Amino acid sequence: MISRIDLRGAAFPEGGIDRDLLPRAELDVEAALEKVRPICDDVRHRGTAALIDYAHRFDGVTIERVRVPAAALESALAGIDPAVRAALEESIRRARLVHRDQRRTDHTTQVVPGGTVTERWVPVERVGLYVPGGRSVYPSSVVMNVVPAQEAGVGSMAVASPPQAEFGGLPHPTILAACALLGVDEVYAAGGAQAVAMFAYGTEECRPVAMVTGPGNIWVAAAKRLLKGRIGIDAEAGPTEIAILADATADPVHVAADLISQAEHDPLAASVLVTDSEELAAAVEKELEVQVGATKHVEDRIRPALSGRQSGIVLVDGLEQGLAVVDAYAAEHLEVQTEDAAAVAARVRNAGAVFVGAFAPVSLGDYAAGSNHVLPTGGCACHSSGLSVQSFLRGIHVVDYSREALAEIAGHVVTLAEAEDLPAHGAAVKARFDWKVPPSK
Repeated sequence: MISRIDLRGAAFPEGGIDRDLLPRAELDVEAALEKVRPICDDVRHRGTAALIDYAHRFDGVTIERVRVPAAALESALAGIDPAVRAALEESIRRARLVHRDQRRTDHTTQVVPGGTVTERWVPVERVGLYVPGGRSVYPSSVVMNVVPAQEAGVGSMAVASPPQAEFGGLPHPTILAACALLGVDEVYAAGGAQAVAMFAYGTEECRPVAMVTGPGNIWVAAAKRLLKGRIGIDAEAGPTEIAILADATADPVHVAADLISQAEHDPLAASVLVTDSEELAAAVEKELEVQVGATKHVEDRIRPALSGRQSGIVLVDGLEQGLAVVDAYAAEHLEVQTEDAAAVAARVRNAGAVFVGAFAPVSLGDYAAGSNHVLPTGGCACHSSGLSVQSFLRGIHVVDYSREALAEIAGHVVTLAEAEDLPAHGAAVKARFDWKVPPSK
């Protein structure tokens, strides 16, 4: 069901492991760009009418308007299962605890007497938050998008999620209920690239936004890439992935269950085990056969995901090599199930989120750890972070210098301006001193 890659005895170059040796899904966002470009252009020019047409074409629903009525949000919240509501409320509470501590404070540095630079943290004015709604329903993604935006102080936010034929062309009611719980009343029944275009260009119903965040399929990722610059984006999120670094102390039942948990998202989901224990690898393979047979979504998602080229068991010589492999892989989710797991986890450099020990499965982070589950995929964790309060803030430097403070540095400014052959830059300083610039100290 799942392939093996044996890296034992391999000599790794000084620069690290060749990432091409590791399992990874094929995701051609560039090819998708040309397919989403006309969709985005159509939404730009026809607005709501285009969104209604695409709802019929892609989602199989007939809708008259894209914005979800306030009454539908209220009805969804009133009708939600009490146990689901309680779980969402606890997820929100924990997420607020974590994200509130991420808030930034303005800081002023006195560079010289009379000369200061202040870094002000200003929230993005308006954001569009995308919540997937294809194979599964993701109210948890509402929480993960909205809470950090609210804690950052974003003043205006809109949520988009695909219309569902089963629910009369509205997004799934649990998604609507989650929006209502969080006080978000601007929600749109729009999915895919057309939703991103709606946010970027605006329509008769939806004002343009400055930034779009949230996970989605390849069409969402392609639209984000296409429209980046007009809008800010969090990341081009691809299929979900889990890597587990484990040694002989790990429980194969836990490891197999965690690999399956991510495989059930999508046929392209990646499940990777990195271990120096051939006995654990064999036990996990056997356990996968047992657990997969008793799981939902086997043939349409789990089995294709586990047997795909993006999944596998990677055998390594020891912990050091295992750490090198997981750092090269840069997983969206990394579990560390080893002896002294906390110490091992502290050495990890590249991961969207790290889950330590036997009792911190990725599922916990998906819903209620307090962490954010909108994370970099496809190896992007080597340079990017997951969604946070910081994602919605902009740092603005405020420069405040007195005449005396400028005079002290003016000579150096003029010298550097002339070294760059930009004499007007220097002249702008000279003009403030009647062209008499004292030498800098």
